Amino acid sequence: YLSTYTAVIIQMLIKNNIINWKYVGFTLQAIFEVLLLWCPFHFADRMEYPWIAQIFLMLHSVVMLMKVHSYAFYNGYLWEISQELEFSRMFYEKKDSLTDDIVKALENSITFCKSEIQSQEFPNNITFCNFFNYSMFPVLVYQSKYPRNEKIRYDYLFQKVAGIFGIILLMIAIAQYRLYPIVMKCLELQATTSFWFRVQTYPFILIETIPPFLCVYLLTFYLIWELILNAIAELTRFADREFYRYWWNSVDWNEYARDWNVPVHKFLLRHVYHSSLSALHVDKTTATVLTFGLSSIVHELAMYVIFKKIRFYLTILQMSQLSLVQLSRSKWMRDKFILGNCIFWTGIVFGPSLMCTMYLVF
Repeated sequence: YLSTYTAVIIQMLIKNNIINWKYVGFTLQAIFEVLLLWCPFHFADRMEYPWIAQIFLMLHSVVMLMKVHSYAFYNGYLWEISQELEFSRMFYEKKDSLTDDIVKALENSITFCKSEIQSQEFPNNITFCNFFNYSMFPVLVYQSKYPRNEKIRYDYLFQKVAGIFGIILLMIAIAQYRLYPIVMKCLELQATTSFWFRVQTYPFILIETIPPFLCVYLLTFYLIWELILNAIAELTRFADREFYRYWWNSVDWNEYARDWNVPVHKFLLRHVYHSSLSALHVDKTTATVLTFGLSSIVHELAMYVIFKKIRFYLTILQMSQLSLVQLSRSKWMRDKFILGNCIFWTGIVFGPSLMCTMYLVF
């Protein structure tokens, strides 16, 4: 956590004209982000931590990586806006020698740049205190100010904290008595039987896995997005509580991707999708594929940390959602919302259990 303040130091060096963002600051930030992701993996591996500790470090490292990336690159964008403002003002002083359309473009540029800078109080927002507040909030997209509540509602906080411990105990019970025996059976199959026997046995294992795994899957959602994030938000008086939307009503996987995890969706939308459009100059379809691809790689990395094997089952399942999205937008499915929701729930019921058991058995 303390290492994340490196991003603040880099921004302060730029603020004090010691380095510039373009090239130097950008490069330093990129190197730091690679180290932020790699070092916890290397440390956990050398210390021979169990898989639960390794996945804990991996997931929290990814969260911190997204936070510092958003902080650094949004401020980097504002540094570029500042340069554009300076450039536009300099040429606007010579407006008598410029054509009307150029003068109009410069006026629009100055208005836009001033609005962007003033809305974020830039660069006065670059302080350790501002970053500390941002790091405490349950959000992955940086802005200088967030809506805040006036006080902490301790009765509401107690409900969420009590719910956290209650849900964890329930998940432990399901895992211990329903999932653990299945996992042991899968590992025994993997170690002592032929491949074809595993293929023949696999459908029965999948059917046995679906009920407890689906329960844990839904409880995990409730634990993180309803209990933990709301508890953190209440402690920090963070007022924007849109951590998820009504994802259970989704009629296609694109809608599910937007509604299941709103903080990550907002991060991917700004820093992957829109950045691909603006920096790489690709079309919307390519930007969507890149966004899904990056998300798949991170999820596959999590599977590697848990199972210590690379199979790309999760990547294939996640990327196949793009084909299902196109199918849902076809003329045969466009207005069939109930059927679309039924297909979506079929994926929710079978998908997570299918993915987990395939990593265990094969």
